[in-house]
Amino acid sequence: MPSARTLRSILAAMIASLPCGCEGPLVTSDAGTIDATAHDAGGDDASTREDARAPDAFVPPDSPRTDLVDVSHAREMRAVWLSSVSNLDFPSRTGLSESQARAELEAIVDRVSRSGLNAIFFQVRPESDALYASSLEPWSRFLTGTQGDDPGYDPLELLLSLAHERGIEVHAWLNPYRGMSSASATTAPTHVTRTLSSHAIRYGTAIVMDPGAAEVRAHVVSVIEDLADRHDVDGIHFDDYFYPYPDADGTPFPDDATYAAYTAGGGTLSLADWRRDNVNALVREVHDTLAAAHPEMRFGISPFGIYRPGMPAGIRGLDAYATIYCDAPHWLAEDWLDYLAPQLYWPTTPAAQAFEPLVGWWGMHADAHEHVFAGQALYRLGSTATWTLAELETQIEIVRGLEPDGRVMGSVFFRYTSLDDDVLGVASAFEDHVYASPALPPAIPRLTIAAPEPPTATSSGGSIHLAHPAPSSVRFFAVYREQAGAFVLDRVLGASATDLAVSPGTWAISSIGRGDVESRGARIVVE
Repeated sequence: MPSARTLRSILAAMIASLPCGCEGPLVTSDAGTIDATAHDAGGDDASTREDARAPDAFVPPDSPRTDLVDVSHAREMRAVWLSSVSNLDFPSRTGLSESQARAELEAIVDRVSRSGLNAIFFQVRPESDALYASSLEPWSRFLTGTQGDDPGYDPLELLLSLAHERGIEVHAWLNPYRGMSSASATTAPTHVTRTLSSHAIRYGTAIVMDPGAAEVRAHVVSVIEDLADRHDVDGIHFDDYFYPYPDADGTPFPDDATYAAYTAGGGTLSLADWRRDNVNALVREVHDTLAAAHPEMRFGISPFGIYRPGMPAGIRGLDAYATIYCDAPHWLAEDWLDYLAPQLYWPTTPAAQAFEPLVGWWGMHADAHEHVFAGQALYRLGSTATWTLAELETQIEIVRGLEPDGRVMGSVFFRYTSLDDDVLGVASAFEDHVYASPALPPAIPRLTIAAPEPPTATSSGGSIHLAHPAPSSVRFFAVYREQAGAFVLDRVLGASATDLAVSPGTWAISSIGRGDVESRGARIVVE
């Protein structure tokens, strides 16, 4: 006759085979005992929580049970722009070997991580070229000194690997219309200024690809689609270069022929409205392309910080709507973006341009479908008596004061070298108190994809071992520690992490998916 233990095992197996929807990650202690009850993985419905389980529900003594808890923390975008044009931030010079480039990128990721930041906006297309393996555009001259020459490594893939291991996102920053920053530079045969030469317009010392040409727009969209398909970036990002800023003489942008062709074809928009419509069309098409194929990638733009003079009252300066034909509030109203990061490179001192009223004004134009991240001028620290470290910290506190409304949700800093140089002690301040507590960027508001399953967590000695049934669904692990009855975020790890050293206590580890969606936490007690 079978033993009682055998009968219990048979009964447990029979119950486990039933379609009860109770599957979930197994959380055990180092002794192999079960910590608590089973829950539907990732569920928020009260019926799946431990305190709502029917009191008479039978759980066989030897069956696996899952202990899941609700976890969360205050989200905040904390990003830095990493410029490649003219070798401003990376690479530090042309001609780096793969090992030298890796060393520079490792140092960048380490500095960003230690400073408490959580995202890098990496300039991968500074002038219609590529700092990544592209099937459509040549390698950037800022890598080797010669456009089109293969550097022997892929900078974007290197950064993706290094940053994701440290729990840091990488967003691909592209300049959509800049052909060449210097018209005198030699271009590769495959460069768009040659393949679409009839739409390459010299303006000042640069070459601009005509925003009014449908072929230019189609090329940019194809480049983004190719990049998103081939590289697992966390987002796609544009800066403020649409129609070019006026040169010193105010020379009109020479797109007369393109506009004449438009009106000859029956177009009725004024020149200014036509130009804005051209930029709008690109933004809309990029949004539609990403939404269809990569909805988990965040798409955002960093416009000039003033939309129009007098908006808000008292603000004066360049009219981005009428000068570079940037209608950023319209993009928000149409839900074509996940965020705006307006470049608010002015101090808080009351003036014709002032940080506080501007960031508040931009925040009012976001709704439940998008965010605003404040673009802040790290590069201006120490440039005048106004630009102190205290000034920057005041700006960050202003942003945080707006965060409870769920619209303004963090900062993007220009640019990396100022952080690396620790100008006025900014990196130290970030590490010591400004960003001493970790945080993930806010989840993409429009995202409807499900959170990944929580991980499997087991403890042994002073470490927790992590595993996941679907590793490709996980970007990071968020590690929480129970303090005074609440779970507080302790660190963020890359999804490749398998073991983490911890001190005795109660912990909970959640899975972070693409788009920053988060599972419930797998609770584990470490003795």
